[in-house]
Amino acid sequence: MSFSCGIVGLPNVGKTTLFNALTAGQAEVAGYPFTTINPNTGVVPVPDDRLETLARLIKPQKLTPTTITFVDIAGLIKGASQGEGLGNQFLAQIRDVDLLVHVVRCFEASDIPHPPGLLEPVRDVEIIDTELLLADLEIIGRQRLKAEKQGRGGDKRVLALLNLLQRLEEGLDQGHWAREMPLSESELEMLHEIPLLTRKPYLLVANLSETEMQLRHYLPGLEALAAARQVPLIPLLGDLEAEIRSLPAADQREFLEASGLSESGLNRLIRESYGLLRLITFYTIVGPEVRAWTVPEGTPAVRCAGKIHSDMEQGFIRLEVMAYDDFARLGSAAKVKEAGLMHVEGRDYLVQDGEILFFRFQK
Repeated sequence: MSFSCGIVGLPNVGKTTLFNALTAGQAEVAGYPFTTINPNTGVVPVPDDRLETLARLIKPQKLTPTTITFVDIAGLIKGASQGEGLGNQFLAQIRDVDLLVHVVRCFEASDIPHPPGLLEPVRDVEIIDTELLLADLEIIGRQRLKAEKQGRGGDKRVLALLNLLQRLEEGLDQGHWAREMPLSESELEMLHEIPLLTRKPYLLVANLSETEMQLRHYLPGLEALAAARQVPLIPLLGDLEAEIRSLPAADQREFLEASGLSESGLNRLIRESYGLLRLITFYTIVGPEVRAWTVPEGTPAVRCAGKIHSDMEQGFIRLEVMAYDDFARLGSAAKVKEAGLMHVEGRDYLVQDGEILFFRFQK
């Protein structure tokens, strides 16, 4: 299973610069709208201090981090939900991703036009959010008409769906995102096949200049908006982040330390995206390789085995589990076993974040 984060926003806000910094890519960047028409896609390693510690302890020949995919989607404009710009095409691309990374321009640049006119980041966020709400209202309207026809026969499931769609429509009309509305397990199941944009996890990235980082003309308004919507806000300097990312790893650390930073804005963005998707990481140590794996929270052991190979899922016998903290403290799997800190679990055991797993299966 692959998890993807769509980078969205108005044209000329720095989405492709951010994408290139994340992926060390070479996607075209230009100071005019719609440079990106077909989405750029890049697979990014997830920063992982635990994996680095395991590497120091074990010194494997091969170290494989877990990854997450970022998709650079072309700029949306006001009216996109009615087909303005290339709106329908872009909105369809957004529906395919699991999480929305909304980049907001907070830098002045006379040579890079800003389509809405004067720089007003809060207004810019509201333009994009309105288009997403309108696009969902259109989908719900079509689904409601379909359900109304099917519900004439009195089918209880169809009538329940119709009631749900009407509630969602009322909420969206009032500016509430679908993910903010309380839904039961059965209602969530009914929505599984309806690709609502406002049900996706969401975060804001403030793309700053050095001047804005110091003077904070625009950040306070965005901070208040993010707090009200209960979404993460990540301030970063897109051009500087791209420069940092181009340095060797040791030089990156030295640069950040000299700047008084514990990590780059890009690393925080990757971690926040990973967390919002409710993903966890487990580790395997097999021969010369230490590897990190990604699964959703609440994944049973047998499904984790299948993540590695279908034969392991089919022939699953048991799972041997070690806590990362125990391994890091004692230094090896043998010492964890000697201390009696390894436990054996069955196929339905729910794997926890950070566990080191040894699968036993019949070939």
